[in-house]
Amino acid sequence: MNAFRAAVEADDLEAIGDLLADDVRFTSPVAFRPYEGKPITHAILRAVSQVFQDFRYVREIGSGADLALLFEATVDGKQLTGCDFLHFDDDGLIDDFMVMVRPLSGATALAAAMGARFEQIAAEAAPTA
Repeated sequence: MNAFRAAVEADDLEAIGDLLADDVRFTSPVAFRPYEGKPITHAILRAVSQVFQDFRYVREIGSGADLALLFEATVDGKQLTGCDFLHFDDDGLIDDFMVMVRPLSGATALAAAMGARFEQIAAEAAPTA
């Protein structure tokens, strides 16, 4: 089993952060532009862990530098299916992370739940003085 999947399934948010490259690019299923960097990506993943209910990976496809992890979850009573597409750099860290979800009702519920938390996400990702 992949280390990222193991960290997610163990709800080990620190280990998840340790697996992200500093320059990771995160492409959200509900945002127009990707997010750049470890602080914002880690903050988004922490928020997602609170938004998803009954989260479970159901399939792992690929090996080496590219991995697809198919998942199922519920957000505000809406079931969704999704996929985490991960690319690993030469150091084994995730440098590209794209998420896709379906159906539209699930994506809409996810967008609303994450939008409600985005101020907190941005504050967590902001550099400390």
